[in-house]
Amino acid sequence: MTKAFRLIASTGIHKGDREYQQDQVILISHERHNGCILGVLADGMGGRSGGRKASDQVMMTARQLFERYSPDTDDPVAMLKSMVEEAHIVIRLTAISAEQEPHSTIAAFLINPRGDCHWVHAGDSRIYHFQGARMVFRTSDHSYVQALVDRGELTEAEANNHPHSNILVGCLGTESDPPITTHVIPQLQPGDVLMACSDGVWHYFSPTELGSVVDSLSPREATEFLIEKARSRARGGGDNLSLVIVKMEALVEEKKVARLVPADAGRP
Repeated sequence: MTKAFRLIASTGIHKGDREYQQDQVILISHERHNGCILGVLADGMGGRSGGRKASDQVMMTARQLFERYSPDTDDPVAMLKSMVEEAHIVIRLTAISAEQEPHSTIAAFLINPRGDCHWVHAGDSRIYHFQGARMVFRTSDHSYVQALVDRGELTEAEANNHPHSNILVGCLGTESDPPITTHVIPQLQPGDVLMACSDGVWHYFSPTELGSVVDSLSPREATEFLIEKARSRARGGGDNLSLVIVKMEALVEEKKVARLVPADAGRP
């Protein structure tokens, strides 16, 4: 039997120490299916106009596909993969007329009304799954240093400080097809927390720190705290920052399933 729970959520975005914002993040409820939620984060690259155009295309594609999605009949993994593939194609077409090569990462999660949760990502924007303060799982970056970590040549800590930590081996908008990695949580439980964020956020925290923050603070407080702390730790050299946090809480009195309570945090 599926436990009833409600979702408390917040998004945060800040341009950091950059002159312009290329990150974008959305968290939307399905218009026709109560309890169906999509979170998408995109970190655009390719100069002022290129990067923003790329992340724009990710958001536009995500909204269009989610609007047509039906959790009763459609395959959530197929929908998320299509999101990556279609956004990639449009970004490639945009590149033909653009002055600079537009690229973007994507990190997206879909929560169905039944409580199953599906992820897709390409690039180095991450999704984390916490149960309380404990990290259960996180995405593995499509990056040069992650490949070194996977081969045992670097530790996670060394990778974070590596001079080539920003080099991606795959994302949207490149000449080759983007890597598409998926993950599923069969059933979300009260106490679960999902967090998607760009490297401008996760670069400055250990999983233990992130788990402690999302467990002890509300999603809105956590987004504000993580943006402020990352800005401080960047010491004037920080990237754009974006994140979305969704926390599952048990329903005590109400019987409605998965009611979204959005609360935006951070400033552009």
